[in-house]
Amino acid sequence: MKFNKKDLQKLCTNRGIRYLLETDKPDFKGVLEHLEYEEKLEEFQSKLIKFQHWIVRNDQRLLVIVEGGEFAGKGSVLRAFTEHLNPRSVKHVALPKPSDVEKKQWYFERYIDNLPKPGQLVFFDRSWYNRAIVEPVNGFCTKKDYQKFMGEVNSFEKMIKTDGIILLKCYLSISKEMQAKRIQSVKNNPLRRWEFTQVDKNAQKLWKEFKHYEKAMFDKTDTKLNPWKIFNGDKPYEARLKCISYVLNEVPFD
Repeated sequence: MKFNKKDLQKLCTNRGIRYLLETDKPDFKGVLEHLEYEEKLEEFQSKLIKFQHWIVRNDQRLLVIVEGGEFAGKGSVLRAFTEHLNPRSVKHVALPKPSDVEKKQWYFERYIDNLPKPGQLVFFDRSWYNRAIVEPVNGFCTKKDYQKFMGEVNSFEKMIKTDGIILLKCYLSISKEMQAKRIQSVKNNPLRRWEFTQVDKNAQKLWKEFKHYEKAMFDKTDTKLNPWKIFNGDKPYEARLKCISYVLNEVPFD
């Protein structure tokens, strides 16, 4: 790979040199890509701060759903979103499995409790769409539960949209090969093994079932009013930047 003067100037910064020295054999191309990613991310995060000010100032309510396959990079995308935002008006929601009481409630009820209030940005790390893919694939719900959800979800989203909530649905797609690679990476890392759940363990084995329910979800819930935006989770830098760019461009603000 040939480097121009601008590339070399980036590589010769303190940050660039530090990254180059992290490995025995410097990866000039990889470090340059990382530096360019960080530069763009900082630009977008600066815009996100202005966006947050607009949300708060105008009492807007923003809900961003981040869904995707296991190890598609949902957590990294959400960190890129919220890293420099004021925590007073940001909420990161990652609900645990429902309690016995919640199981007896209307399925959407515990999500309603976490919808954004005026002047608040809420990011769902997974959402009610657990029932569209994860639950039926892993046998966590009945066929009747699944069908009921699929019959109600579009009306539910129309209702919250009509109430004034800005709803954006982001989906991180991942290939089977990349998923296998990331699973192995986590299993080999003693600092990350705690992340490995039973659902993760089943991901490769149930890939065919996963893709079936994924397609069914898009066919039913990719509506004109509340469409899905799909990002390539195999390319993490690209996915994070494009996801943030999508949110910033979908909501006109000043």
